[in-house]
Amino acid sequence: MTTHDLTGIIPPMTTAFDTRENIDTGAVTAQVQFLASAGVNGICAGGSIGEGYTLEARELETLWTTVARAASPRPLVAGIIVNSTKQAIERCRIAKGAGAGALQVTPPHYLFKPDDEACLAHFRDIAEATDLPVLIYNVIPWCYLSAALMIRIMREVPGVLGVKQSNSDMKAVADLLMDLPPGKIVHSAIDALLYPTFALGAHGSIAAVPSAVPFETVAMWNAVQKKDYATAERLTWPILRLWNTIAGDLLPSGVKYVQSLQGVPSGYPRRPMRDLSDDQKSRVREAFAALKAV
Repeated sequence: MTTHDLTGIIPPMTTAFDTRENIDTGAVTAQVQFLASAGVNGICAGGSIGEGYTLEARELETLWTTVARAASPRPLVAGIIVNSTKQAIERCRIAKGAGAGALQVTPPHYLFKPDDEACLAHFRDIAEATDLPVLIYNVIPWCYLSAALMIRIMREVPGVLGVKQSNSDMKAVADLLMDLPPGKIVHSAIDALLYPTFALGAHGSIAAVPSAVPFETVAMWNAVQKKDYATAERLTWPILRLWNTIAGDLLPSGVKYVQSLQGVPSGYPRRPMRDLSDDQKSRVREAFAALKAV
């Protein structure tokens, strides 16, 4: 898979659970079809918005197999959120067997942070064991990687293709782009301000907003590629207002609710996550209607 195959808008889809908290594969397929109809460049499954941290290995295999089949020929990026190199390699191999074309891997997310050498070895071992392109998902507060370390990993580990930079850290996006090794990519997960990161030269986005409102996010991305900055800016403000209604600890539920407003069967969250309150839903509906009116 080339760098070009993993650029553009790659929404990290939600995972539809039924009332018994089992994966609803029919709803998963419907969501992939919805995202594909918006013109996205790929699909990410099993990430943070997909509640991948709650899924067992067999559930991830079911999810990835379903998404890979429905998304083809668009690439599947498999989200890996675990605490050890061994766990990550096991799940990455499952992802490869299920049809994933690339991997989105967080650093370990429990309390104890490995040092720089251990982080580098973590991503090197994953890349070498699975032979799939790896994107570092830099979001874990306990194990937040500096731009300098991620650039070093990209230079020293050929299999690490790039970074998905999150945590509202636009400075990190700029630092990564400034010193990015040739042939590597940076995806923006700065949901509140995707337009500025696109204008800086980010290679696309794997973020919650594209999963919630893919048509508008694709339109923003395409506008920036055409240097139509007026259109991109016009979309930025209503997207930001929508983002402000769903950002927070219930973000997966918020994205699911926005999807449901568009007829997407997004299912239920997995406990202990809960659904949005009626007041939150009211604010989301108002912001969503304002975006659709642009």
